Amino acid sequence: MQEQCLWTQGAQEPAPVTETLDGALRTRVCVVGGGITGLSTALHLSASGTEVCVLEAGDIPTGGSGRNVGLVNAGLWVPPDDIVKALGEADGERANQVLGAAPAKVFALIERHGIQCHPTRTGTLHLGHNAKGCDELARRRDQLVARGAPVELIEGEACERLTGTRRIRAALCDRRAGTLNPAEYTRGLARVAQAQGARLFTHSPVSNIQREGDGWRLSTPRGSVVADRVVIATNAYAQESWNQTRQHFFAGHYMQVASRPLSGAAADAILPERQGAWDTRTVLSSIRRDAAGRLVLGSLGRGEGRPRAYLKCWADRIAGHYFPELGPVEWECTWSGRVAFTPDHTLRLFEPLPGIVAACGYNGRGNTTGTVVGEGFAEYLSRGDDSLLPLPLKSYRAIRGRGLWSAAYESGFSLYHLGQCLRLVN
Repeated sequence: MQEQCLWTQGAQEPAPVTETLDGALRTRVCVVGGGITGLSTALHLSASGTEVCVLEAGDIPTGGSGRNVGLVNAGLWVPPDDIVKALGEADGERANQVLGAAPAKVFALIERHGIQCHPTRTGTLHLGHNAKGCDELARRRDQLVARGAPVELIEGEACERLTGTRRIRAALCDRRAGTLNPAEYTRGLARVAQAQGARLFTHSPVSNIQREGDGWRLSTPRGSVVADRVVIATNAYAQESWNQTRQHFFAGHYMQVASRPLSGAAADAILPERQGAWDTRTVLSSIRRDAAGRLVLGSLGRGEGRPRAYLKCWADRIAGHYFPELGPVEWECTWSGRVAFTPDHTLRLFEPLPGIVAACGYNGRGNTTGTVVGEGFAEYLSRGDDSLLPLPLKSYRAIRGRGLWSAAYESGFSLYHLGQCLRLVN
């Protein structure tokens, strides 16, 4: 089993041709971060005729935008009533509405621009692995149906046919959602942004931002950019001391393991409609199939640096629990990405300084959230209208004890996975 991200293997959508920033540049808007949020911002700004450049520290993609599960989810991590409780009536329902419509915007971009990212539009499945989990799904179903969402709680034989396992008692199917190859989707956004005039610079990490006149100067190892406005779109990969977004989330990780392509009746029975799925466990497991028929399993926690035997044991345990008819599975590759968590599981959109807008805290919902936040930032920067954003821009207090939050989460994830490997947890 190699440590390699599946989503860049044999990708149909080509990597963008970019350069490293070398020298001085003047532009209207500078975007820091070449992931989904940053590239969506650049794409929508350039479409409106606004001059924009993107500074990315690595390749496109490098971070979570190309390493996530590839779910095109509607809404946030938590149920809609909980979002309203955390954010208030007006902001909570605004987030529910904007992010509930986010999958449609993602799929519209893919179709309009011919992005080759193997999209599926058959929905997603939230899997009730025990009675408590099924009760939670029923609660979510009721809240979503009350808001007009096309969701259905599927039980019994219909659930078994849709999931391919007898271990799941009920599944909440959200037909708004789907899946894609996240690395190809990110590359596609880059291609379209470039075609519309955006300039993309890779291997150009920002080392400092300072005020210059009415704008901002961003320094890189070999150059600099002076811009009227700045977008910080680094999310979970914000580490530099100048980057104030790092005060507004605590970092976590998500590991994945992919099999070799599978065939046969037992394999064909697993998610036959190719929905992406995740269960209601305390430390969830995600399950999906890729375009080549691989079984892709994932869970919260760091996989990088773990012994291959540990990762194989965990993957065998999950596959064997849900799909015993499959028999022994040969695991092909493993990879991990970072997640930006917040204590209330909601995102943060803010202006840390005049002329700078920033986003973080997607809590594992980056494919859709990043796309609509980018569109919203573009509308705000070009027209002063923030109505397309899931939340209004406002001030937040820094999260205290971020390192402790991260350590506690990772320790809990690791202990849970160890319990699964030792068969102490089903």
